[in-house]
Amino acid sequence: MKIGITCYPVYGGSGVVATELGKALAKRDHEIHFVSSSLPFRLAHMASNVFFHEVNVQSYPLFEYPPYTLTLTSKMVDISKHAGLDVLHMHYAIPHATSAVLARQILASEGISVPVITTLHGTDITLIGQDPSFAPVVKYSINESDGVTAVSSYLRQETYDHFDITRDIEVIPNFIDTERFHRFDKQHFKQALCPNGEKVIVHVSNFRPVKNATQVVEVFHRLRADDLPVKLLLVGDGPDRVPAEHKARELGVYDDVRFLGKQDPVEEILSIADVFLMPSGSETFGLAALEAMACNVPVVASDIGGLPELVRDGKDGFLCPLGDLDAFTARTRQLLTDEDLHAEMAETVRKRAVETFDVDHIVPQYEAYYERIREQRMAEV
Repeated sequence: MKIGITCYPVYGGSGVVATELGKALAKRDHEIHFVSSSLPFRLAHMASNVFFHEVNVQSYPLFEYPPYTLTLTSKMVDISKHAGLDVLHMHYAIPHATSAVLARQILASEGISVPVITTLHGTDITLIGQDPSFAPVVKYSINESDGVTAVSSYLRQETYDHFDITRDIEVIPNFIDTERFHRFDKQHFKQALCPNGEKVIVHVSNFRPVKNATQVVEVFHRLRADDLPVKLLLVGDGPDRVPAEHKARELGVYDDVRFLGKQDPVEEILSIADVFLMPSGSETFGLAALEAMACNVPVVASDIGGLPELVRDGKDGFLCPLGDLDAFTARTRQLLTDEDLHAEMAETVRKRAVETFDVDHIVPQYEAYYERIREQRMAEV
């Protein structure tokens, strides 16, 4: 099958999942065409059946803002015609699904039928989509898609609750390659960072305010105030990195915190982690938490959104009320000090990642969905 995939190329869950999906499909002998404004973050190594098409937006004096949505539409039309695409798979409702729906209409006028599948990831529904400026476009783009998937049952319900959706939404969860994400022997790395045998807390995010990175620093400070020997590694970058750095200096823990920036081989960092901390204010799935789980790292996370579908409280880690730093601190301390509990959960989280969320379990669900939607589209045409 020839599949066109459009996603945001930035460091974040939707772009990572879309890129990994394309790479996994390519390994299963499909031809994949990525269409994006720049090379997706994890598309570093190309294969003979993986293509990247950059959307170049021309600047004209007439346009105060470059018309990316229309340029993307034209690129989709061009690639669909000349590569003979079987499916256009959009990750994020706007503007990707909007552009794809228009591209499908243009192609139909030339006798070419290409179904559009839209995968909803999160803020396209929970934040941006509910803005009155975008809501009608989001609703239209979802309803006009030939197929719609969501990464969690929570997100599917949020979509139904906030929009008048007439399409069925299929839940296909996020996934990871558990052969890549596993615990490596990185004792030399841990020894360098923790010369006195300290435990390690890791947080990975894009440092948007909703990720609550400053709360991670606050919890770490409380643990250090109890004389718990522990270090904190913060992976990623974004608008809240500077506030988190200021918070670490203000609380006097900066010397025990490492800001590592964006890291592609994040599994190597997770391999020295003892606890993964995720006090997010909104998560429709929690891909970063799943990556940690695959590396035998128990998770302490907010009890919100799609996280309860991933992290089973008391089995894979702990879920805490949103913003309850006392609970976050207590649960993290429990994992860092109870070796038997930690060992049990470390084994459980790895098993859950492999048995439920491995790429080989999830990607066939997408393949079957593509075939079903293609058949429906052909029947309608």
